[in-house]
Amino acid sequence: MTRFLSSSVFLVQLIMLLPWLSIASLEPKKSQTYIIHMDHSLKPEHFSNHESWHQHTVKSLSSACVEDKETFLYSYTHVMHGFSAKLTSCQLAELEKLPAHITTYKESFGKMFTTHTPRFLGLNRGSGIWPTASYGKDAIIGVIDTGIWPESESFNDKGMSEVPSRWKGKCENGTAFSPSLCNNKLIGARSFSKGLQAAGINISTEYDFDSARDYFGHGSHTSSTAAGNEGRNQGSRVLTMVTKTCNYVYGASHFGYANGVAKGIAPRAHLAMYKVLWLSDTEVSAATDVLAGMDQAISDGVDIMSLSLGFDNTPLFKDVIAIASLSAIEKGIVVVCAAGNDAAPASIHNGAPWIMTVGAGTLDRSYIATLELGNGLNFEGTSYFPMSVSITNRHLYYGSNDTRVGGCKYLPRDQVKGKVVLCDDSNLDLNGQMQTVILSGAYAAIFLSESLLLDPEEYSLPGVVLHTRYAKAIKEYATTSNNTIVKSMRFGLTKTGTGPAPQVAYFSSRGPDPITPSVLKPDILAPGVDVLGAVRPDVSYIEAGRYELVSNYMLMSGTSMAAPHVAGIAALVKAVHRDWSPAAIRSAMVTTATKTDNTLGTIRDQWNGEIATPLAFGAGLVNPNGAMDPGLIYDMGPQDYINFLCGLGYTATQMSTILRSSQWSCENRTDLNYPTFIANFSNQTTLLSEKQFTRTVRNVGDHASTYRASLKVPPGMILEVEPNTIKFTNKYQEQKFVLTIRVGQHIPKVNYGYLEWIDEHNHIVSSPIVVLKD
Repeated sequence: MTRFLSSSVFLVQLIMLLPWLSIASLEPKKSQTYIIHMDHSLKPEHFSNHESWHQHTVKSLSSACVEDKETFLYSYTHVMHGFSAKLTSCQLAELEKLPAHITTYKESFGKMFTTHTPRFLGLNRGSGIWPTASYGKDAIIGVIDTGIWPESESFNDKGMSEVPSRWKGKCENGTAFSPSLCNNKLIGARSFSKGLQAAGINISTEYDFDSARDYFGHGSHTSSTAAGNEGRNQGSRVLTMVTKTCNYVYGASHFGYANGVAKGIAPRAHLAMYKVLWLSDTEVSAATDVLAGMDQAISDGVDIMSLSLGFDNTPLFKDVIAIASLSAIEKGIVVVCAAGNDAAPASIHNGAPWIMTVGAGTLDRSYIATLELGNGLNFEGTSYFPMSVSITNRHLYYGSNDTRVGGCKYLPRDQVKGKVVLCDDSNLDLNGQMQTVILSGAYAAIFLSESLLLDPEEYSLPGVVLHTRYAKAIKEYATTSNNTIVKSMRFGLTKTGTGPAPQVAYFSSRGPDPITPSVLKPDILAPGVDVLGAVRPDVSYIEAGRYELVSNYMLMSGTSMAAPHVAGIAALVKAVHRDWSPAAIRSAMVTTATKTDNTLGTIRDQWNGEIATPLAFGAGLVNPNGAMDPGLIYDMGPQDYINFLCGLGYTATQMSTILRSSQWSCENRTDLNYPTFIANFSNQTTLLSEKQFTRTVRNVGDHASTYRASLKVPPGMILEVEPNTIKFTNKYQEQKFVLTIRVGQHIPKVNYGYLEWIDEHNHIVSSPIVVLKD
């Protein structure tokens, strides 16, 4: 979870997905915003385009039932055939009688799911996908978010290629924004707010901008992660050194932590921002605006679309992101979405099988403070206190005889003022402990906890979190006399190579997907904890004592931060394999993902330290260099998704809504050619049950290759592959195989293994196999 503090009016919590706001509470009393699906084949010929037809349709509604003036919002061309408008119930009833009307949805509202990471992911200049992909040159990433801060050094265009001739987008004029702020890096910037305004939701005129400018920093952060140019920022002083490929801006850091080079995953890719999220009194985004942004991105010609936001889970025919994404996929656009921050099982968002759904993992980078006690004992703990300070020879206070005081639920001000307070693990509320310490007038604090979960902005006084394994030694010293001291506390230290990493972030949403549980989600894990990225530099995010601190770069956490990593990698893979479909690019990332942490153990859960399952990390940590040369791919096209939808039992109207067509054909196969497997045996009645999956793999490696199946089988599961050897004589040749899963009645609720196809050229094509049983 990440929360951002500045002034009292700018207190927002945007990275964590908050409880959903009731749509009914947002409805205007006299009219409501609707999304109207229309049959585009019924457009009268005398209208020059669909938008003019849509506008005429709304204007022609009977004036007899007008309570408020109707408001036409958007006409949608690509994400669906239809429009959005604010209508009375009487007008809606009249419109729904028209022959061209297909279906209607009320407006809905969503929220955000809200550098060292390239090195952690194995990206380097000398070899691998970075030089091969020319760092993503000419790829275009469209980011659907809160806007962008164009002056950030992450968006300079030194070393960038010219804007691709296929690009149709533009930079709009608006408040504190003009086309002149765009360049060869930031090639497009638009904003969409008609839906929020029509719903009567007040957008801040004091802190937000009526333009694509970022009011908050979230959109700048995600954009710089996906494709920020290489930069190092040192306060207000900017030093540049231009080489063949790079522009450097020195010293990007989070108040001294994570100091180094700020660079995106695809630093030579172009960026386009579509602002659909606004600072308002409800902190929500309107589905009509998100649809408009995605529709425009498709029209403009993006190659990759990155969304770090989501709506409440709903069937696919009501899911605006799913519907819009399918249209994008049909046009060859890779759509990458955050999985959500709900943490619980079956809480995945954006789980449509054509979307690349990304969970969040930790990094091998730690932010620490050191502690030396008066008896000579030394400790290292976690701290993000945003000042490089040193504390020496301060009295240590520990209220061991009162659990309220020892746990820092209450502190006597006259006894703790000016001292370092020790808070034991009897109170698990670290944030509450920190607030109590601040109010008490204490000088600094030591917190004992197993979770270590205090967010960076919560360190508003010098504090360090130590694991409870040190509790005995510290408490013994603290109770030896009334004159115990903290000899030294030092802050502002960063360590890399720490582990185990990655772990599944405690907040990351887990599978199975509640809407399509037959498809394993999330697809993959990417860095999403303490990611350094560009932000808005003129507002305060952190308080330290009496001071509000600003910065050009900040650490943020959330699946919001994970998704743009994968968007950037998709741009790199696309730059190497221009003709690959979105499904092929996803397959390449999924089958080459890393399944272990940097201590060579199985990926664990940050929350409890236990071994995680693919329901939390998908196929594993994304591996950019491996994705460049996966050996085999599991490919799919639009008809595969149509077949899948046919198997869900949707009505003709519901199918028409998703497919934007009144005609389609359903083929017999409904099992997607997905690079992962998930089987549910919840209703098992026999001693031994089985399920079969048929898959087709395409050779994209060496011309002549022989792959042999290797099965990693857990107890209680029987796996068979037929054939267990597949031979390819040509590149792009395809072969089929059948995977059979058999399980007994006594198996764990979640059990998993792996199928690996291994050839003589060191390709390992790995797919998780997950079995569920209630």
